Amino acid sequence: MEGVSLEWDDETKISAPDEVSKPVTDGRDRAYLIVLAGTSVGEMYKLAGETVTIGRGDNADIRIVDDGISRKHCEILHQDKQLVVRDLGSTNGTYINGAKMAADHVLKDGDKIQVGSTTILKFTFHDSLDETFQRQMYESALRDGLTKIFNKKYFLDRLESEFAYAIRHQSSLSLVMFDIDHFKAINDTHGHLAGDYALTTLSAVIGETIRQEDVFARYGGEEFAVICRGVDLEGSAVFAERLRRLVAAHPFRYQDIALTITVSAGVATVAKVGMRQHTELIAAADDALYRAKRSGRNKVVSHIG
Repeated sequence: MEGVSLEWDDETKISAPDEVSKPVTDGRDRAYLIVLAGTSVGEMYKLAGETVTIGRGDNADIRIVDDGISRKHCEILHQDKQLVVRDLGSTNGTYINGAKMAADHVLKDGDKIQVGSTTILKFTFHDSLDETFQRQMYESALRDGLTKIFNKKYFLDRLESEFAYAIRHQSSLSLVMFDIDHFKAINDTHGHLAGDYALTTLSAVIGETIRQEDVFARYGGEEFAVICRGVDLEGSAVFAERLRRLVAAHPFRYQDIALTITVSAGVATVAKVGMRQHTELIAAADDALYRAKRSGRNKVVSHIG
């Protein structure tokens, strides 16, 4: 309007330095390792306890799936108020900032520790805000935005490394792939928010039954996957059947509307001979899933190769 300024006349409030809200921190006194390269890039490990072992063995405090890492590769010790890294006679050695260790090394903020052929860890100190930010960044990169379980990229990265490990050591590795039956009908009948509810609730229900060493991920749309380390075909089929029954028995209810939710699942395992790529394991599980859906849905089918 004529004569009326388009700018607000409110004065900017000037804050004195002691009025500015300051974050409360306890100092950068928390020691961490952050994965810079290899599997699980961005993951952060807090160095708690007098001794922390790093390796690919199940008993390692920090377990990293990398064929070049020994079962107990190295350890980090608290000595005289310092943190010291010590190689444990690993096959391929431990490297600090690019140089192979010949003796114990006192860690400094920013040091890079290489273990195995592809894994690089950065040693650093964080305060509580640094820790929260780093975890949020890590989670956002690896988690599906809707369901909060692992995303497809993380799943593919982990499956590739787990597959290589299983082939090299002739250990069991199985893959369960499943999806929601007639999911499109849920969206068409009740709307996409109902579909989102089905996806998030199913993820929460199944997530409570997954072992810590397994990987549960959203593969795409209404399709999910579980990497089962150390489980053979028979065991993974039993696990998949338990998931199927769990979903079928769960009361899905969206805005007072009862939803009938079932899943079909396909199961495959790393064959002793024949498989050379992790994508072949995906194809085998996906083929079994397709046969489960084609033969009536709400069932589990195993791939026999």
